[in-house]
Amino acid sequence: MTQTNQNFFSSLFHRIFSSGKSPGRQEDPMGIRTYTGGATRKVTPQSMPIPGTNMVPNSAGGYTFPVDCWAKLDRFLVLGTEGGSYYASQRDLTTQNLKAVAECVQADGLRAVRRIVAISDSGRAPKNEPAIYALALALKKGDEATKREAKAAVPKVCRTGTHLFALAEAVESLGGWGRGTRSAFAQWYLGQKPADLAYGLIKYQSRNGWSNRDVLRLAHPKAKDETQNALLHWAVKGWESIADETPENEALRRVWAFERAKRATTAGEIVTLIRDHRLPRECIPTQLLNEKEVWEALLDNGGQGMPLTAMIRNLGKMTAVGLIKPLSTASRLVVKTLENEAALRKARVHPLQVLIANRVYGQGHGDKGGLTWSPDQSIVSALDAAFYKAFQAIEPTGKRWMLALDVSGSMGMGQVAGSPLTPREASAAMALVTLGTEEQTHVMGFTTTPGPLRIGKGDRLDQVVSYTAGLGFGGTDCSLPMRYALEHKIEADVFAVYTDSETWAGPVQPVQALRQYRERMGIPAKLIVVGMVSNGFTIADPDDAGMLDVVGFDTAAPAVMADFVR
Repeated sequence: MTQTNQNFFSSLFHRIFSSGKSPGRQEDPMGIRTYTGGATRKVTPQSMPIPGTNMVPNSAGGYTFPVDCWAKLDRFLVLGTEGGSYYASQRDLTTQNLKAVAECVQADGLRAVRRIVAISDSGRAPKNEPAIYALALALKKGDEATKREAKAAVPKVCRTGTHLFALAEAVESLGGWGRGTRSAFAQWYLGQKPADLAYGLIKYQSRNGWSNRDVLRLAHPKAKDETQNALLHWAVKGWESIADETPENEALRRVWAFERAKRATTAGEIVTLIRDHRLPRECIPTQLLNEKEVWEALLDNGGQGMPLTAMIRNLGKMTAVGLIKPLSTASRLVVKTLENEAALRKARVHPLQVLIANRVYGQGHGDKGGLTWSPDQSIVSALDAAFYKAFQAIEPTGKRWMLALDVSGSMGMGQVAGSPLTPREASAAMALVTLGTEEQTHVMGFTTTPGPLRIGKGDRLDQVVSYTAGLGFGGTDCSLPMRYALEHKIEADVFAVYTDSETWAGPVQPVQALRQYRERMGIPAKLIVVGMVSNGFTIADPDDAGMLDVVGFDTAAPAVMADFVR
């Protein structure tokens, strides 16, 4: 070593150790940041990856952690890609997600199919189409064991004719109809009880360019008995003539009633058929759907009640025709039904469906068309309460929660699960679930600056969504919740950050901000990232056991979050 080098290192060590401070507290004494671009393990700008990690660029130009294909599968199944996001078009987002689904199918097809069934069958997703397409991928592209598993799963994922037609469209796009595919569709029809098959055939006659006739001609099911054969024959060829006498067979009676309904010209005829044979709305001639007594019969449905999802979809129409109004029998029936938590679960009513219904019904007009009505406030209140009941049961943790909502520009664009709600509006509604459960909560919003949000326990859904939609826009810095809490000495056991993880503007990575908070506050705080967009990023470090990534608007998410914190 030359004398010059010896003098340099002697001077360097003297500066570091004579101060009594550890090297980590120095202002970069060796100039290492010159070579790392300003990034260290403890402090890294969000425009750079933390050294030694597998962080990747997100769509906004910042660096975040990638999620694996299984996490992407969950996000796709719950959130879908309809509407895209601020940074990615629907097409690009769909391509990325379907690639992840294919990776899961190739890596462990049986696990992938079981995951698809678990989320679909329990009603955890707002829409079933992503699960249907993922199942089609397994059915067409999996190995033999995966294909068998997918075939057996078809009735669990495709619970209605609409679902089956969506599967037919997906299969068509993935290469058409092989023997196994035909068998899966045939078994869907043959595995049903006659009464259920008849109801499905008349209710779901055609959707999106497919009909039972189309599917049956491709599937070629072999009927097991005369009743099944008669029903399938009717679905393909119709009845050449309809006798005046009502058939004795229950399943055939319903089809007979549907054929009579098509020829009905008065509301009285339709009302009799609905009450005697429990015909659904889809069987009613369009010209008679403006009659109050027809909707009254549909709501009662032969004493069995209108299917819950259909009731929620048609609240505006029933109000417009005068059936639902303050203090009416119909209003009391609707409120009582919406208050039935068990019925909501059985019908797989998703909270996002309730949230959309609450928004549309409360505004007194649809987002499309010219239908208007005067909302009955008892219905609005019942929808508000039903939103919380549609989530899985949550046991309070008794912990201190900081609920941090990303209200940046990217969260104000795109759609959640193809709904009219943006990620920022939907995240506010999600936060209300935890607010309504936990006693100790603080709510804040952030862009590139932090600030309080006027959201509290007991607030109305429609008011919170409207308030959040009207907030200003800005960049994204997901480290702010932890930095804000540290600066103001707020004691929090958990930070729940509702975001798309498209963070880029901060001087430090969110995980580093959390670790600083833990160290300086002496609190082993946890981080929960509630992903509101189906992309491949998260601000949670997958190697940190104190961090969790969940999918926004998964009905199981609030309960999972509580279990994790507890």
